[in-house]
Amino acid sequence: MPVHAELILKGGTLVNHDGSAPRDIAISGGKIVGIGHFGKDQAGEVIDCTGLHILPGVIDSQVHLREPGAEHKEDLETGGRAAVKGGVTGVFEMPNTSPLTITEEALADKVKRATNRMYCDFAFYIGGTRDNAHLLGELERLPGCAGTKVFMGSSTGSLLVEDDDGVASILRNIRRRAAFHSEDEYRLNERKGERVTGQPASHPVWRDAEAARLCTERLLRIARAERKRIHVLHVSTADEFPLLAANRDIATVEVTPHHLSFALEDYERLGTLIQMNPPVREAHHRLGVWKALQSGLVDVLGSDHAPHTLEEKSKSYPASPSGMPGVQTLVPVMLDFVSNGRLTIERFVDLTSHGPNRTFGIAGKGRVAEGYDADLTIVDLKAKRTITNDWIESRCKWTPYHDVTVTGWPIGTFVRGRRVMWNDEIIGEAAGQPIRFIESL
Repeated sequence: MPVHAELILKGGTLVNHDGSAPRDIAISGGKIVGIGHFGKDQAGEVIDCTGLHILPGVIDSQVHLREPGAEHKEDLETGGRAAVKGGVTGVFEMPNTSPLTITEEALADKVKRATNRMYCDFAFYIGGTRDNAHLLGELERLPGCAGTKVFMGSSTGSLLVEDDDGVASILRNIRRRAAFHSEDEYRLNERKGERVTGQPASHPVWRDAEAARLCTERLLRIARAERKRIHVLHVSTADEFPLLAANRDIATVEVTPHHLSFALEDYERLGTLIQMNPPVREAHHRLGVWKALQSGLVDVLGSDHAPHTLEEKSKSYPASPSGMPGVQTLVPVMLDFVSNGRLTIERFVDLTSHGPNRTFGIAGKGRVAEGYDADLTIVDLKAKRTITNDWIESRCKWTPYHDVTVTGWPIGTFVRGRRVMWNDEIIGEAAGQPIRFIESL
């Protein structure tokens, strides 16, 4: 049947589940209606993508957007603007806001706040606690819910379930895959004396690799006993990957750009700007993260976007908060690794589109295919640009990648067929909608 579309993206190279090739994409009603080679007369509008690569929309499955409760750092609108300016079409937001996202009412409030206010599409995690464990089986299936998130080690906010029984209770009550911050709270408490005032490089000494390894070992044992699926967030140590490789039937793995980019020596230059939980560590751990990514062990790439103001980050360690912005820099930082041969563009797409689709059971997003949402990230793999604080849309207005020159840049962002960013300009009105999941349709 001949295609006549509202919009055709013409002349670009499509990177998809079947490889990379020159293909046009036809879009109508916010959906992909054809892939192939089309004439300019087959659409009401044609956008020339010659020399550009068209990717399935990048999904960042770990961001902290601070609303409600800390809007001076970020809110849903500014976070959504940062996402689409960086080529990200969908985000999963974390529950450690104020109030905590641990009830049906708190989740519904976030969905209402975000709808038609964020430029990208969105989902929100429900926080798992001892008190709401018995309700999670229903909460995780509500509209706009990305699943359950559990903090086994304390981080920003007050969500914490550090004990085996509490984690088992949560897993026992859920049906979807649960996401975990895996650091052993007992060891973190024992080692607080390792923190050295004014020395952020002592952060990975306090929150050491053993705290992460111990917790991931415990978590895998509990998940195996409860016969449940888990997703281990921001894995930062070489020591955890053999454990995760031995449990691929129940465990999926996320890593972050900052654990691929930075190492211990960077604290001297960047100080608290790269203070994160879990920490940026010694170079051999960074190498371990790269080896896991290149071996296929890593399923998804998340930014762990967690903005604080520069004033807050300027406090003397350990009074300084952990977290850095990252959703806007995820694409250019990783495309630079593509440029220098550390990563293929196909593997990048697997980590940021196909991987989230598989891991979380996203409905209608994560690949370019007929009938799927027309979520697209358009990039110029040859563009050489310098990341600067002035480019950052996040309310915090800074990035640890300031003055870093990269090769590879997001040129356009399409969300359900709407062009929301082109050549660093955010376009039109915000029209973000909840992401849907197969297990809760």
